Amino acid sequence: MTTLDSPNPKPFVYTQKTLERAERSLICSPFHLSLFTAMQTQSISLGAIATETGFQTGYTKRPLSELVCDNALGWLIEVGILRREVDGQGITDGFRLTPLGYQLVEKFLNTTWPSPSLGDRVNDAITRWFRLPF
Repeated sequence: MTTLDSPNPKPFVYTQKTLERAERSLICSPFHLSLFTAMQTQSISLGAIATETGFQTGYTKRPLSELVCDNALGWLIEVGILRREVDGQGITDGFRLTPLGYQLVEKFLNTTWPSPSLGDRVNDAITRWFRLPF
């Protein structure tokens, strides 16, 4: 198991399989690193990520409908990279990084954002389709 640094004083320990799945899901997502770096300091709303707005801001690789964007963000929640923002009234339309998300973003800040291979895309699609236990 690997221990990584995060803003949380207690280190989280993740299995190598968890780290690989999360990294693969992150690089196969339709989002740029700039979205995740922005999420390090603030909650980002679905409206700021979806449609032409997210593309012009540099958050997405192409304009995404709200449904496609919400599904992609939902997958990143399932693999443990993101969480929904909560306020006093309940769940909002904002998203933030989890400790695992912080760790992966920190890893990519000083390197180039990798392009997913065909194998990465196929593996991610199969995992998403079948929602295999991890």
